[in-house]
Amino acid sequence: MSEDRAPGPDNLALSRKEDFKAFAESPRRIRPDPLTRKQLKSLAMQARADYDRRRRKWHANIGPIKTPQLAELHEDLWDIVDSNEHDGDKAKGAVAVDAFPGLGKTTSVLAFARDFHKREIEESGPFTSQGHERIPVCRVGLTGNTGMKDLNRAMLEFFGHPGQGRGTTAQFGRRVLDCVLSCDVRLVVLDDLHFLKWGQNSGIEVSNHLKWIANEFPVTLLMVGVELAEKGLFGEGTNGRDTALAQTGRRTTRLGLRPFTIEAEAGRREWRHMLLAVEQRLVLADKHPGMLADDLSDYLFARSTGHIGSLMTLINRGCQRAVRTGAERLDQELMDRVKNDEASEAARLELQAALEQCRLTSRPRSRSRSGTVA
Repeated sequence: MSEDRAPGPDNLALSRKEDFKAFAESPRRIRPDPLTRKQLKSLAMQARADYDRRRRKWHANIGPIKTPQLAELHEDLWDIVDSNEHDGDKAKGAVAVDAFPGLGKTTSVLAFARDFHKREIEESGPFTSQGHERIPVCRVGLTGNTGMKDLNRAMLEFFGHPGQGRGTTAQFGRRVLDCVLSCDVRLVVLDDLHFLKWGQNSGIEVSNHLKWIANEFPVTLLMVGVELAEKGLFGEGTNGRDTALAQTGRRTTRLGLRPFTIEAEAGRREWRHMLLAVEQRLVLADKHPGMLADDLSDYLFARSTGHIGSLMTLINRGCQRAVRTGAERLDQELMDRVKNDEASEAARLELQAALEQCRLTSRPRSRSRSGTVA
């Protein structure tokens, strides 16, 4: 791949170093200026098309929102990564972000990896002392039934190494280690780790390979996946009594992400702050204060079941319809026509009934007139 390639933010494959660098170093998107209906009507045809296109891009990429869950996760990650600054003869602690789908695991981890990349480049410069390109983060997204050789090859593909085509698992591993050392990599992110082969006979192989990376690579290993504990990563499951798995569990810190909940006042306040933050970012001509946080609070909680991934999908699709149809606002009539992910829709009915019967509410008891929680 040419080093001159400059991918746009909507054309990135984060499993390549050039793309991850562009993701980490590109400026944040600029929100289109909000226009009134009168101003919209005054736009020429091409200007209106350009404006709506920018709104499509903007609404599809809102976030990440700094929720309490994201802030808590990032604080823990900074603690662990910064504490791994000890010398290379000591094994560094690994991290596993293990949570259910739809809670923003990948989005939160990528936001952290972006901040870490920027900090390392700002502090140490874009090149190493040997003149190599500094690549603070290696990020690999795994695919179904990935084995150890596939994992090593994927890491080589990230660096664009010419030796990714042929070799044994061990040879690929040594090449990856050379890339990591040459480029001063400090953080290796393995996304969708649950796609690795975790069968009865391969759990030890997986654990040993991850332990080898933690031992030999001077990096923090950050793993992201679903039900990693059940698969045996921490010494549980069918191979739970094995010493190798137990050692991996001792060296790995498990972190999670919690959904929004509304059983207690503190949870309802978090939900409201979240909706207010999203609401401020929307670019719709008829948007008004409280459009989400007041008018649609219960409705959006029922439709998303408190999962931020489902919420952002629903709002994104609602905004696309509002712009395309000229509605220029989000209300229940419009949102009822917008489809969401199957898991949210399947869990919606019981929660919606409880909200409609006032057995449950997403609204804090005290709210100020300005739309913020008092």
